Amino acid sequence: MSNGTHYEVLARKYRPQTFSELIGQEHVSRTLQNAIDSGRIAHAFLFSGARGVGKTSTARILAKTLNCERGVSHEPCNICPLCIEITRGSSTDVFEIDGASNTGVDDIRELRDNAKYLPSHSRYKIFIIDEVHMLSTNAFNALLKTLEEPPEHVKFIFATTEPHKLPITILSRCQRFDFKRVPLAKIVARLRFIAEAEMITVSDAALALIARKGDGSMRDALTAFDQVLACCGNSVTDEDVVTLIGAVDRRLLASISASVFCNDTQSVLADVKKVDEVGYHLRQFCQELIEHFRHLLIIRSVQKPEEILDLSQPELDELKRQAGSITAQDIQRRLTLLLKADTEMAFASFPRLVLEMALLKAATLEPVVPILELLDKLKAMETSAVHTPALPWDAGRTAPTAEQHRREPPRAAQQPQQPPPPPPVTTVASKNANSSVPAWERFVAFANERRPAVGSVLEHGSPLKQEAGLMEVGFPTGSYYLSSIQDADSIAEIKALAEEFTGQETVIRIKPIPQTMDDVPLSLAEKKKSDHEQRQEDLKREVAEHPVIKEALRIFGGAITDIREA
Repeated sequence: MSNGTHYEVLARKYRPQTFSELIGQEHVSRTLQNAIDSGRIAHAFLFSGARGVGKTSTARILAKTLNCERGVSHEPCNICPLCIEITRGSSTDVFEIDGASNTGVDDIRELRDNAKYLPSHSRYKIFIIDEVHMLSTNAFNALLKTLEEPPEHVKFIFATTEPHKLPITILSRCQRFDFKRVPLAKIVARLRFIAEAEMITVSDAALALIARKGDGSMRDALTAFDQVLACCGNSVTDEDVVTLIGAVDRRLLASISASVFCNDTQSVLADVKKVDEVGYHLRQFCQELIEHFRHLLIIRSVQKPEEILDLSQPELDELKRQAGSITAQDIQRRLTLLLKADTEMAFASFPRLVLEMALLKAATLEPVVPILELLDKLKAMETSAVHTPALPWDAGRTAPTAEQHRREPPRAAQQPQQPPPPPPVTTVASKNANSSVPAWERFVAFANERRPAVGSVLEHGSPLKQEAGLMEVGFPTGSYYLSSIQDADSIAEIKALAEEFTGQETVIRIKPIPQTMDDVPLSLAEKKKSDHEQRQEDLKREVAEHPVIKEALRIFGGAITDIREA
């Protein structure tokens, strides 16, 4: 590299000077060259595309091609005085105008007046307006007439990163060329060419990091390369590149993904700690990790991933090695978790915690059983189930066929038993005896039908005494039910219900029941709860001992978590 006082940055030193040197814009070069060779040269061109992809360089090459002393050809000579003047930016007939700083109508009027005069010593007067979308509406209006009917000696070349901001009246008068983002592999190849020309020692992995920093822009990549060379000189290491340009170390991405698929939670958290210590923006790192998993997913999903992924060949080879035998489904499940984490990190106060939780969940995901394997297990269970007895509560039903088992897998179900018709008992059973009082049950059911609010309270009362003309009900001392029913209005309601139910005048007594009192009948609510608990215990025992369910648990390796009656 030059040791002189004046240093020319790489983006200017290695700026394309011919159409053949344009990287990644072959479709534009070919179209312009064909137009020149056939003599179909438009009077106005619009070059649109991202920054640093060659729009202004192409405009200068086109200007040199049109004004070259050796004649109009599909490549400039770059050695005649006119080509040299345009390359240096000193031509009196090629005007490069910054649309961002010359936005006014007066600037365009001056341009329009200048366009009337013949070029001083060139074939064409050429106006190159960069960032043309920055012109004001009045400036565009002033340009319209000249753009529609320009003099024969004038050519316009517009460049913009935002073509949608141009008026349709301008767009309709220009031939538009859309410049693409430069593929990463082509940026790496260009950087390698420059490195060899400047005698710089640098690895392909480091060049790939620099190229990725450019994000499709050749100029941005060259600027990043300049920054690295300013620090490292002619010998560049991978660690220097990672530190200087702030790129995420690809080895860290590979380490985390490997730990996730190996279920190594210790290494996952250790790598996240490294990310935080290095100072990477955690959400940006998450997005890089998402991109890494996307690469793995595409590699495992298609036959020719190189046609889809914008990667250098060494990077692609390394990712194929990392993908190994991991299934696309496993990658996709973890990629879904990272996408969710990225959304949550945008609003999270603790982004590191969100990332750690997502990676821990990804590292502890249970493997998914293939559907064909599940079907094989179902067939094995059907074969076993056909020869096993029915559940105890299925007595009297016909034995299920294999087809019925396929449609409706075995489940713990039992029809509720119908209680026997209650005998006319008027005595009260004690809590210790655990017997029922059918007459009291019938009265509470009657009360629920006529006065639901009163009936729901009576369900929690214990029938202390129930005989002709007298009904004595007890509630626990200090309970809500006692306080809500011992007022005169509630007692009057119960009295009216009792007289309607028994057909005779009835005295109602509400009594508190101390907690120390033992010989107290069960309330209906207590009885229902006790019956339900006993029923559940019986069901659990019957289900756990049934051979069909035992076989299902053995085949699927499961466990009984809940039992419900159908």
